[in-house]
Amino acid sequence: MRICLLTGGGYPYRRDALGGWCRGLVEGLSQRTFELLTITDREPPGAPAYPLPGNVASARAVVLGRGEPRRGDGDGVAAVLLCRGLMGEPGHADPLFADGLRRLVRHVDADPEGPADDPLGGVSLAEALLDAWKAERSGPPGTDRLPLPRLSLRDARTAATLLRHAARPLGVAAPEVDLVHCVGGTTPLLAALAARWRTGTPMLLTEARAVMGRLRPTEERLSPTVRTVLRRFRHAVARTGYAEAGLIAPLSAYHHGWALRHGASPTRLVPVPAGVDPMDFPAAPEPDTEPALVWAGTGGPDSGIVPLLDGYAAVVAAVPGTVLHLVGVTGAHEDHCAERIERSGLGRAVRLHPLPADPRDRYAAGHVVVHLPGPADPPYTLIEAMMSGRAVVGVDVGPVAETLGDAGVLVPADDPAALAEACVALLREPARRRALGDAARRRALACFTTDRVVRAYDALYTDLAAPPPAPVFELALAVPAPRTARPATLRWLAREQR
Repeated sequence: MRICLLTGGGYPYRRDALGGWCRGLVEGLSQRTFELLTITDREPPGAPAYPLPGNVASARAVVLGRGEPRRGDGDGVAAVLLCRGLMGEPGHADPLFADGLRRLVRHVDADPEGPADDPLGGVSLAEALLDAWKAERSGPPGTDRLPLPRLSLRDARTAATLLRHAARPLGVAAPEVDLVHCVGGTTPLLAALAARWRTGTPMLLTEARAVMGRLRPTEERLSPTVRTVLRRFRHAVARTGYAEAGLIAPLSAYHHGWALRHGASPTRLVPVPAGVDPMDFPAAPEPDTEPALVWAGTGGPDSGIVPLLDGYAAVVAAVPGTVLHLVGVTGAHEDHCAERIERSGLGRAVRLHPLPADPRDRYAAGHVVVHLPGPADPPYTLIEAMMSGRAVVGVDVGPVAETLGDAGVLVPADDPAALAEACVALLREPARRRALGDAARRRALACFTTDRVVRAYDALYTDLAAPPPAPVFELALAVPAPRTARPATLRWLAREQR
């Protein structure tokens, strides 16, 4: 069985929590052959960041932002269907939107090396969006969503430009495989849908990052109307993916519930919790240093760095000398992170670290791990910290509560004072802190290991891409059933094919 593992700018070219999850899956399923395809807006490194095992047949990265796409004679009908589909009822896959995507897939020429055509090039997308928007605003008000804001011509043109770029993954050609495994996100999901419609390849969707209302940091400066268009587009793509996927594997009950609310069929949902390799994150004794907190994240505007620093200021006031280690800050966000630290006035007590190559070094420098996820972040870093045997203070966002259980301290979201209070209490109580660290590792070993993930996905691959089972027959009785037991080989039943 050949599987295309389709991601959005991650494995195997970037070291992060999602990349570690993908690596564990690929290396654990050594009997399967993988074609790795990642689609990104950023220039990936020249070589994979992870060593590729022998069962990887190929690894390819497609950069959407490289060069100008060839503008063709786009499909105006598809543009109209897409825009009207954006006005559909929330929580349900809109057939107009899906039909529009299908028409674009049939119209565009897929290129094995990247998107050669602009699927929406040459069409009056702004005009189609304005027409659909006006029709929705003039119709009867919806019962379960706010009225649409006014869409100006300028906003329509801006939104059309962004939608043209967002649709470019439809022109990416997936390799010929038995199954496409899409690891969440709008960009890889569009490419997976295109492969599904071009070749009929079965699709497995892992909900690694639920499509939330929160936009990317670079989109915050857009007008509210343009942000509404982008939000609706991403939700529509997600709902279409739920309708087309053969199986959907949410990472948690939180992701499971989100998928259900957005139209996923309960019969296609198979929850598979995230997992890490215990050998990568062995329990280690606490450092013999001054009190220290560890936080793992990119350091970007949406990474929780601001409430973290607000809470840390209160921690330092209560426990002087406490050091904060920021682990995994990326080069793209170093300036933003440094600016926030300078504003806090705590620069001398904060240490910035890139993501260590050895996972054992990620949480070893701290006595307490602080986990502040984004609203749609998967719980990978939380599970890593738990497996490392560190006491965790987690903010109650997304799947944090169900993942942490009673093996850590849970605090409300948007409450730096409660976060600081929990950290100070653990720093002052070594016995309780170590007991929680031991409990966190036991919970991680029991519920969140890579071998569990590997076994589950091995079964899902088989169920979705294996040859169809033998025909099923319905047996009709030719004579009344006897009341005494008869040998199983006695063929007194006539078979009637269903």
